[in-house]
Order: sequence, then structure tokens, then C-alpha cells
Amino acid sequence: PSTGAAVAAWHVVSVFVSLAFKAAVLIQRWYRRYVARLEMRRRCTWRIFQSIEYACEQDQIKLHNFFSYLMDHFTPSSSKERDFISRMFISGESVKEAELEKYCDYESMEVPDSYTGPRLSFPLLPDHATALLEAFKQKQQLHARYVLNLLHETRKHLKQLPNISHVSTCYSEEVTVCGDLHGQLDDLFLIFYKNGLPSPSKTYVFNGDFVDRGKQSLEILIVLFTFLLVYPNEVHLNRGNHEDHMVNLRYGCSAGLCASVWEPQQNPTNPSFSCFFSYGFTKEVMQKYRVHGKKILKMIQNVFCWLPLATLIDEKVLIIHGGISDTTDLDMLEKIQRHKFISVLRGKKRKESNRNVEIQEVNGEDKAEASPAEQDAATSLCLRSRAAQAPSMANRLEFSRWVRQTVQEQIERCRRLVDVSESEEEELTYSSFVSMTDLDAPYWTRQEEWKQILDILWSDPMPQEGCRENTVRGGGCYFGPDVTEKILEKYSLQFLIRSHECKQEGYEFCHNRKVLTIFSASNYYEIGSNRGAYVKLGPDLVPHFVQYQANKTAHTLTMTQRQGSPAFSGGGERGISRVEESAFRALREKLFAHTSGLSSAFKAYDKDGTGRITLSNWATAVESVLRLGLPWRMLRPQLVRSAADGTLEYQSWLDDLAMEQRSREHIQSGLLEVIYRNRSNLETIFRIIDRDHSGLISFEEFHQTWKLFSSHMNIELTDDGISDLVRSIDFNKDGNIDFNEFLEAFRLVKQSQ
Repeated sequence: PSTGAAVAAWHVVSVFVSLAFKAAVLIQRWYRRYVARLEMRRRCTWRIFQSIEYACEQDQIKLHNFFSYLMDHFTPSSSKERDFISRMFISGESVKEAELEKYCDYESMEVPDSYTGPRLSFPLLPDHATALLEAFKQKQQLHARYVLNLLHETRKHLKQLPNISHVSTCYSEEVTVCGDLHGQLDDLFLIFYKNGLPSPSKTYVFNGDFVDRGKQSLEILIVLFTFLLVYPNEVHLNRGNHEDHMVNLRYGCSAGLCASVWEPQQNPTNPSFSCFFSYGFTKEVMQKYRVHGKKILKMIQNVFCWLPLATLIDEKVLIIHGGISDTTDLDMLEKIQRHKFISVLRGKKRKESNRNVEIQEVNGEDKAEASPAEQDAATSLCLRSRAAQAPSMANRLEFSRWVRQTVQEQIERCRRLVDVSESEEEELTYSSFVSMTDLDAPYWTRQEEWKQILDILWSDPMPQEGCRENTVRGGGCYFGPDVTEKILEKYSLQFLIRSHECKQEGYEFCHNRKVLTIFSASNYYEIGSNRGAYVKLGPDLVPHFVQYQANKTAHTLTMTQRQGSPAFSGGGERGISRVEESAFRALREKLFAHTSGLSSAFKAYDKDGTGRITLSNWATAVESVLRLGLPWRMLRPQLVRSAADGTLEYQSWLDDLAMEQRSREHIQSGLLEVIYRNRSNLETIFRIIDRDHSGLISFEEFHQTWKLFSSHMNIELTDDGISDLVRSIDFNKDGNIDFNEFLEAFRLVKQSQ
């Protein structure tokens, strides 16, 4: 009996063990599927955010290329037109030292007794830096006099620095490298809280993109510049692609129309989402300093162009903002006159064409008054006569002296007859490129130099071999592991550190751990979307990472709020996380902004006019219109509800998109679609025309800009006709055009069409 009981007990136990094992296997399978679905959702959400972000950057570059094209093909009819267009589109590229100091004269500014904010005196001390930190935590604002004084001193310091900063771990315990901050001051506060303030034993490298998108870009600049002046040997700043005044002009992307045309969309449940779609550094400065904002912006533009381009740690770790290309040359980068490139979006061609216009007027005659043959003769007459006197190349020293003398004579002649600034004068000087005592030294064109800077500021790594154009961003290139290996081997480097891309964990290795991306702006796309991080390197150059999330709300989100429930494939909004909700809302806005194009694409697949298309055709049509490179078939459950037969009634779906946006904006659907699609470009165009950043376009600015457009579009319009046009847009008859009037004119034209 006891044996039988034992057998029965063993049998029961074995059954339970078997059931438990099966249950464990089922739970493990379920958990693996759950994790796989979460990872799929995370990647889809990330692809949405990045695709929309990069599409915005591409739009900015396309818009600038359009204006560059206009400038290349526009011939001013008079000296007055030339000067105006030069001020509008080339201002900031050529500013004389004396003129800049006179324009930004901070010493003449009075600081009132009622001012309770921080005060600066130079040379700066550590107490000034800590006082600024405390003041900014209390939401205080630094007086414009001190801002301009700080920028002036920062510019003086940066001018003494090389293009590539050299940092050694021998003089400090470790070097801390921070990535993009994008105007998020709380992230900088948290970095200093966790890692300590800059000091003789605490070296920092900040790898660009200090500004845009966040609301406190100017405060970040002030803090970083202050520490740079207090600890010039321990604080190092690299230039990023957003340290560019042409990029700073753009306020936002096509998604997210504002209730008020000048203010970001206020969404109390989603503050970072509106921030993600706002660039706004130019706007931020003008809002915070309405009286002296123009001077501050002018100085900041000039400071940006003096920022170093890269940093080397122990000659083994290269820190650059974006990346490299197969033509990256550190020797060239060391010698480039970086301050020439106020905006990296501006290439050489337009600059040269405008200079040709100036030279063609050397004899005091407008280009319109001379024949092409006469213009060419006037331009090259002196050069030809001097070339005939050129000594033989056999005597290298004599030839070198002749080159110097000839160039200087031409510069002096141009300075007398045409208003050429100091920076232009340097650019025309042959000795700025070639040593006069060594004609074997390398010669680089401005276009080659421009491409070097563009590549290191705008490029991204890719897993495939090779190097190709970065069509997603519209600037720079994609570089593969073979390109990385080639650069590392050529310059005896161990690895590269770059930023430029948001990463969910704040950092990411690629290219066999030879490229490290570090990104320091947490909650970049949405609260809880990503961590920020910084990396610390000691003498062994082994990276140690610190991650964080600066927003308090991010720490209180539940797992479901962060990642959603497993019911992702069920359709609708069920189980969707907060981050995913932001991504899909942005995507639906993008879809709505292209309603007309989508409708045409759907009808092309609906050849029988049934009003329905297959889901496969829906995905193909959407990608053909938006060109975001997204996995539309995977995203479909969150965007459309299909019928039982697996088809989509596309007009009903488009109507639903319009209803969702109209419920928020209360604007006629067709017009709203066009404004959603074009508003960002309209704002940027408005800012380009409004060169003094006053928020108003003067009649003269409009008049000259219209002549530029009409020249491109071959529209014949008299000066009186342009005057009538500008007066019709000036609805309140105050003699200027504000942005509301600018948009209203756009609305009326669209409605009439």
C-alpha cells in the first residue's frame, strides 16, 4: 500500500511538473512575443519622429537652395538694388570688425537701478557662472548689456582658437563629452548636478546644437560661453549644424499649426511635442530682447562662425558634430578659415556671382548700361595687363612676390570703387590659401572647404559600406564602416564621437563600436521618448556613460503610459502609449497636409471609380506622396480601419483626417491643408525678407523681393503695380506687412484659385 501511494504521489507530482513546465514555456513564448511587439512599436515610433524631423531639415535646405538659385540668376538693375539684395540675403557674411563693434555697442547701454538680475564684470570669475545658473533657475533674464558684452568677449576668445581643439586627459581625471542640448536648459542643469561644474579638474566638451527647438537656447549659450571664459582650458565647444543663422530662421515643421500664427501650439498634456516641431532660436531672442534683439542676433551669428569644428582627445578620439565622408581631410579642416562660413547652407556659387556684379561696376557704370563684351573687358582689363608682365615660374620667389603685389593692387582698387568688407578682402587675398614662400603648398577652393564643413556638421553613419549623399536630411552624407575604418587608420585614431541624432538610450555604438553617438537632450520628441546621456573618458579612453531624464513627469509615467499595452495590433487608439500617440498625431497631421496629393494617388489605383482601394495600394500611394520611408503596412492598424473585404474607402478616411484637424483649428478644410503643408516655409520666407527681424516687412523689402521673384517667374510688373500689390496686402494700412497679413494674402489667393 505504501508503495502504491508513493507511485500515485509521484504521478501527481510529475503531472504538476509537466503542467508547470508547459505553463512556463507558454509564458516565455508570450513574453518573447510581447517584447518583440514592443520593440517593433518602438522602432516604428522612432522612424515616424525621425522621418518628420529630417523632412523638416530637408525642407529648410530646399528653401535656401531656391533662394540661392534666384540670387544666381538675378541681375540687379542698379547699385541700389544690388545693395538691398546684398543686405537681405548676404548680411552677416561680411561684417567689418569696427562696424560690428559699433553696431553692438554695449558700453552705451544703461543698466537701470531697478534691474535685479545677475551682473557681469570682466574678466569673469567662477562666482559669475554660479550666479547665472541660480538666476536662470529662478527664471531671471540677463540684461542685454551683459549679453552683448559676454558675446563680444567670447568672440575675442574664439578667434584665438584653432579649428580643431586638442584636449589631454593628463591634466584632468577625465573628460566629459555632451551631445545636443537643443535649448533644453534643464538637461544642462542635470548634467552639472550629476557630474559637477566645469573646473580645473573637470573638463567638458560640448558637441554642438546648443540652440533651436527648446525654449531656453539663449540661456544655454550664456551659461556655456561664461564657463568658456572662466575656464578656457577646460571647456571646449564644437560647432553643430544648428549653429547657423539660416537654420535658426525656421520656426517649425509642416505639422502642428498654431492657434495664433506667432505662438507655438500650447498643449498642456504634451508640452514637448510642440517644442519638437519648433526651431525658433531667432524668434526666441527677439521675444526675450525686443529692443536689442537684432544686435544680439548679429553678434551671435558672428560668434557661431568662430566656433571650432572638432576636438581631439589625446590625439586618439575625434569629436565632431555630425560625421565624416570619404573625402574628409583633417589637415584641410585645420587650415580652413572657418569664420568665412557664417551659414554652412551657403555654398560658393552665389557669393562669387554677387562679387562679379560688384567688380563689373568698378568703372562706375551699372551692369545694365554696358554690353556683355564691355563688362568682360572692364572686369579683366587690369588682370590681363598685369598677367603680361608676369615673371617666369622658374624664379619661384620672384613669381611669389609678383602674385602678392598683383592681388593687393586689385584689392585696393576694388576697395576704392566698391564697398568690399574686411572679410571679403581676406577672401580675395591669394595668400590666405597659398603660402607665398611655398607654391607647392596645397590649394583648396572655397567649394572644397565648404564641403568639408558641411560633411562634418550634417553627416550620419549607415550600416552599409561606402559613402553616399544624405538625401534624407538634404545635407552631408551617409558614411559606412569602411569609411570610418579608413579615417581612423589614416589619422591613427581609436574611435569617433559624434552627436546629431537622437537615440532612445541617449547613446549608441555602431561601426564595430568605432563610432559613438551621444545625445544629451532627454524627452526630445515627447516626455518619456528618450533618455539623455553624456560620456566620460579617462586616460584609458574607455567610455563610461551616464543616462538621465530631466523632466519630472517622465519619472511618474507608468509602464503602459511609456510603452503601451500589448494590444498594438488591435487597431484604433487602444493600448497606445503616450509617445506613440504623439508620433501618430504628428503623422496624421502630415497626412492631412497632403490630402490633395493623396486623393489623386488613390484615384490612380481606383481605375473603376469604386471609391475603394486595397490596403497594399494604400500603403504604396501614401509613400509615393509623403516619401518618408516609413513601413506603412506595419503602421496601417493605427491609421486606417479597413472594411471586411480588406479594402479602404479612401475618401471617408481623408474626411476623417480633415475632421480631426478642423475640430482643433476651425478653418476651412482645403485652406487648412495648404497652410499645414506650407506654413513653415511661409514663416521662413517671411523671416528672410524681414532682415531686421522686426516682425514687419517694409514696403521697400517687399518691393525688392518681388522683383527677385518676378525675374525668376518672368512676370512683367511695373513699379506702380508692385506698389499697388503691397498696399493691397497691408490690410491695416500701417505702412508695413506683418505675418498675419502675409498669411491672409496667401489665404485669399488660395481661395480665389
